[in-house]
Amino acid sequence: MFRCTILFFFLSLTLQAQTSCSLESRQKLEKELTKISTKQSSDRTIQDLAVEIGKDFLATPYVEKTLELPGEEQLVINLMGVDCTTYLETVIALARLAQNGDYTFQAFEKELELIRYRRGKNEGYSSRLHYFSDWMYANGEKGLFQDITEEIGGIPYSNTPSFMSENPQFYPQLADPKNLAAIKVTEAEIGKRNYFFIPKEKISSLEDSIQSGDIIAITTSIPNLDMVHVGFAFEKNGRIHLMHASSKNAEVEISQMPLHDYLSGNKSQSGIMVSRLSGQ
Repeated sequence: MFRCTILFFFLSLTLQAQTSCSLESRQKLEKELTKISTKQSSDRTIQDLAVEIGKDFLATPYVEKTLELPGEEQLVINLMGVDCTTYLETVIALARLAQNGDYTFQAFEKELELIRYRRGKNEGYSSRLHYFSDWMYANGEKGLFQDITEEIGGIPYSNTPSFMSENPQFYPQLADPKNLAAIKVTEAEIGKRNYFFIPKEKISSLEDSIQSGDIIAITTSIPNLDMVHVGFAFEKNGRIHLMHASSKNAEVEISQMPLHDYLSGNKSQSGIMVSRLSGQ
C-alpha cells in the first residue's frame, strides 16, 4: 500500500505545470476509469453513458472556483469537488472515453482539455471557455454535440454577456490587460451569434423532445450574463429532471422537482438551451 501511494505521488509530480491534479482526485479518477472499463460500453449511446457515469458522482461536494489557480493557466482535474460546469466536463470526458475504449489518465487529460478550451488546447487563461454559451458554440463546432434548441421549438435569445469585463475585480487573472482585452473580444463575438432558448413556461409542453443525457443550460433575464446554471436532463417517472452540481444543496444531485417546476420558482432563470451529445 505504501509503495502504491509513493507511486501515485510521483505520478502527480510528473504531470508538469500544465496540469493540476491532487493525489485524491487521481485515485478517484483511476477508480472510475477502472469501473467503466469493466462494462460493455462501445455499443451504448453516449447519452446513456453520460447518465450512468453522471450518477456515479451523486453526493460529490459542490465547490466553486476550482479552476482559478494563481499563475499560468493549468488544466485542473478535480473530482473531489465540482461546480456545475466542471461536473459536466468531467462526465462528458469519461463518457467519450467509455465509448472509445480508452481508459488511461492521459486520455482523460486530453479529452478534458479538448472540452474546456476554445481550440481544444490550453493556450492560456483567455483560451478557456468561460461563458457557457461560448462553451456550447465551440464544442458544437468540434462536433461534440448539437444544439437542438431551435429544432425542438426554441425562439431567439438575446445574448450579449459582459459580466466578466465589467467586473474584473472578481477575476484575478483579468488584472492582466491582455487577458481583459481577450475577454472583451470573446464577449463581442458571442454577441454576434444567433442563439435560441425555450422559455421556462414552455418547458413542460416540449419536454417530450428532451432525452436523458441532454445538456441543459439555464438562461437568465440578467442582461450581462448568458447562463446561470447547467446540468444533464434526467428522466424520472415520465418527467425531465435536472442532474447537476447544486450550489444550494452543496452537492451533485437529481432535482426533486421536474425541470419545469425547478425553473418556475426562480425569477432570474428565463428558460433553457438543449444540446445533444454526439458519439465518436
